[in-house]
Amino acid sequence: MEHQESGLSAVELAAMRRSLTSGRGALTRRSLLRASGMGALALGGLGTLTACGIPPAKRSEGPAAASDDHSAQEKVIYFSNWTEYMDTSEDEKHRPTLEEFTKRTGIKVKYTEDINDNVEFFGKIRPQLAAGQETGRDLIVVTDWLAARMIKLGWVQQLDPSHLPHAFANLVQQFRMPDWDPGRAHSYPWTGISTVIAYNTKATGGRKVDSVTQMLDDPSLKGRVGFLTEMRDTMGMTMLDMGYDPATFTTPQYDAAIARLQKGVDKKQIRRFTGNDYTSDLDKGDLAACLAWAGDIIQLQADNPAIQYAIPAAGYMTSTDNLLVPAKARHKTNAERLIDYYYEPPVAAQLAAYINYVCPVEGVRPELAKIDPALAANPLIIPDKAMASKSHAFRSLTVQEEREYEEKFAKLIGA
Repeated sequence: MEHQESGLSAVELAAMRRSLTSGRGALTRRSLLRASGMGALALGGLGTLTACGIPPAKRSEGPAAASDDHSAQEKVIYFSNWTEYMDTSEDEKHRPTLEEFTKRTGIKVKYTEDINDNVEFFGKIRPQLAAGQETGRDLIVVTDWLAARMIKLGWVQQLDPSHLPHAFANLVQQFRMPDWDPGRAHSYPWTGISTVIAYNTKATGGRKVDSVTQMLDDPSLKGRVGFLTEMRDTMGMTMLDMGYDPATFTTPQYDAAIARLQKGVDKKQIRRFTGNDYTSDLDKGDLAACLAWAGDIIQLQADNPAIQYAIPAAGYMTSTDNLLVPAKARHKTNAERLIDYYYEPPVAAQLAAYINYVCPVEGVRPELAKIDPALAANPLIIPDKAMASKSHAFRSLTVQEEREYEEKFAKLIGA
């Protein structure tokens, strides 16, 4: 049974620092860097959390207690999101979809780009949540692993399905049943983040690279292969290649994947494990092939047609950033109306055209085609059925598993 502890282990803190400074946590939501100045802030936040810790997930006695909802009297929503994760006008003075929501409903959205990374942001709101107080926010966006922990702690309100007709009807199948929030009782995806294989055709001599096995065993790629320093992405992709399901894997299967990658390290097939800095090496051809995030590929291809990607036959990894209503939020109904608004296909298309990440809304393709036919045809933004069927999520981990697996992975990558 999971239990409360005072803080995070050294290896967990190291993994978070990797994520924040060079991994997924350092990605922008639209370009290759989320925020150029976030590193010091993020690490400062980690220093604070070393003492207080993110509480290990535990089973709460029930859902977060319903707070008094002032939505009818107060036509406002306080919405915290990541930087560059909302459509903006060319002069950067307007946010069209938010302004249209206000025009339609009369509800003003107090929108703040105050999330630079999951850990640092959670450090801001944790004291209020732990004390059963308002956070000053009605709607937040956090990545799936943190969403899972907050839900288990009872710090997220259960959503009212009657306020979410578009969201309930239009959520794509691949994101409907995460093990950490079955049926999306507490959350809806803002966007998806896919991990696939990228390769440079100039560096491969025009050959396609489409499996982890090829990356690890093809002698022509020796010393020019990259894997990610994000444990869930690298281990998930490797386990898929070995026939293991990341949603149900066992410790022996995890260990087998570690051993498989260790062989790649020992024989120098793997050049290195990278954060988001793989983009420059891939662009130059120093890396012939690597695991990569879909948002990066779209950006790289705009300037370098030699950059291609492949969806392995074994499948690929997907995570989500998720909309949550924190416990004690004052304007829950208003927040639910905003969630539902972004699941209307025309609105979702406008957002997807700007941020270029996986859109979680069914029926968005024809609407996006009206804005940009190329984006509508891009499966990295709107996966077709074949691609969506190959999507896999990494299962939730216990506190003990998190520490054990991160320690093994840190040893593998030399962290």
